[in-house]
Amino acid sequence: MATLDELNFNNRFTDQLPGDPELTNARRQVEQAFYSNVMPTPVVKPQLVAGSAEVAELIGLDAAEFDNEKFASVFGGNETLPGMQPHAMCYGGHQFGHWAGQLGDGRAINLGDVVSADGSPWTLQLKGAGPTPYSRTADGLAVLRSSVREFLCSEAMFHLGVPTTRALSLVLTGERVMRDMMYDGNARLEPGAIVCRVAPNFIRFGNFQIFAARGDMENLKRLVDFTIENYFPHLGEPGPEVYAAWFAEVCDRTCKMVVDWMRVGFVHGVMNTDNMSIMGLTIDYGPYGWLEDYDPGWTPNTTDAEGKRYRFGNQPMVAHWNLYQLGSALVGLLGETETLQVGLDGFLKKVEADSNAMMASKLGLASLDPEADEKLKQDLFVMLTLTETDMTIFYRKLATVPAESDSIDDDALLALVMDAYYLPKQVTGEVRQAIVDWLRRYQKRVSEEAVSDQDRAAKMNAVNPKYVLRNYLAQLAIDKSEAGDHSMIAELLELLRRPYDEQPEMEHYAAKRPDWARSRPGCSMLSCSS
Repeated sequence: MATLDELNFNNRFTDQLPGDPELTNARRQVEQAFYSNVMPTPVVKPQLVAGSAEVAELIGLDAAEFDNEKFASVFGGNETLPGMQPHAMCYGGHQFGHWAGQLGDGRAINLGDVVSADGSPWTLQLKGAGPTPYSRTADGLAVLRSSVREFLCSEAMFHLGVPTTRALSLVLTGERVMRDMMYDGNARLEPGAIVCRVAPNFIRFGNFQIFAARGDMENLKRLVDFTIENYFPHLGEPGPEVYAAWFAEVCDRTCKMVVDWMRVGFVHGVMNTDNMSIMGLTIDYGPYGWLEDYDPGWTPNTTDAEGKRYRFGNQPMVAHWNLYQLGSALVGLLGETETLQVGLDGFLKKVEADSNAMMASKLGLASLDPEADEKLKQDLFVMLTLTETDMTIFYRKLATVPAESDSIDDDALLALVMDAYYLPKQVTGEVRQAIVDWLRRYQKRVSEEAVSDQDRAAKMNAVNPKYVLRNYLAQLAIDKSEAGDHSMIAELLELLRRPYDEQPEMEHYAAKRPDWARSRPGCSMLSCSS
């Protein structure tokens, strides 16, 4: 493990692609360039709030460096290390279905690429480190509440097995940032903070779209070739056939990511094309949320509250739409659409097959029979909406249902899953009967698997988490941290490293959302304000 000064930087993005010749940090349209050189804005008093030892190890950094004052200074934006080349990337994107033109890293600054001991490149990126040429009318800063959410969720998602960017550190800046949290005219000063995000790269669909939109085919080709050569080398030398294979792989990676979101109940909240990673990683943890009571129509984003474009149940189709936009940007490079259509069609087939495989695993089945089990699956989704049902708890409790239907009466059967219901008094009459009937059908189905209840429960508990970063848990950690107590951030970070384990001493973190969190901002709905 290296010290800070021993980290080895190899900045392939800035070394191999042309940058913006203009060096002033002024908002502007940047053309025929992939990035702009820009330094983080120094802050008054950088203070490390939390660090991930696992991510430090990932990049080859000794976690003992967290105790080095220089660490907070570097990852708070006050100084750079030898070999760093800070820059902000230029990209465009579709926001809520509409082309928004140039966007770019408005408050994210890439410090450079660290090469770990095994030769893997890891880009270090500060979020909230000040304005860039792409900040438009914003200040390029971030506040503690959003930074806590990003830091914790990045690591929680990794341990859930969901493809994601990672988070190395969370640093307070010692400054106050004005924000209107809910865009309702109640702006207030909040503690400023910076998260260091880590990923193989931060290239987005929008990086390709901006060149296509401007008719800059030369630089579009350069970016595609660069991406394949550096991050998809197994596909071979860039050319028309490899371009098509690359697009198909991006479709496959995106499929895996979204199906995993659906498995654990994650709602991204702002699936714009500039928030889609070319690596198939969850990126940009803004107004995200966890589906606590099962509602496929729920979106955590206040901006999306009316149209609900990015609602939970629509995420696979939005991913397909976004891939279509990426494919459209590549048409000029390939000169035809047929091979790109193959990738898009493959996504639809794969997302259906993978979703069925995912649901089979959640139910403890080897597979879902397309005909015999389709009604069981669809009736489950209906049953989960009959009364407010905690999705995470329900699937976890479902693993305790025995396969032998004659070993337990209706009352005892229902009692096994009763903890999942927010309003137990509603579980009566027709609702109660519908739940019991479905559970009986489920018992019959799992009895056909010839697998012991113990083995089935173990398999189910390996894909159905006990602990997720519930919206109210993140808010409690934020409340404490804003008051100067950062202990809950560390506690949740440790808890979420083992989301599938029972952890009896942490049982209180597996509880349903409390009533006070039902409508509180930060627990129920969020805006893009951070």
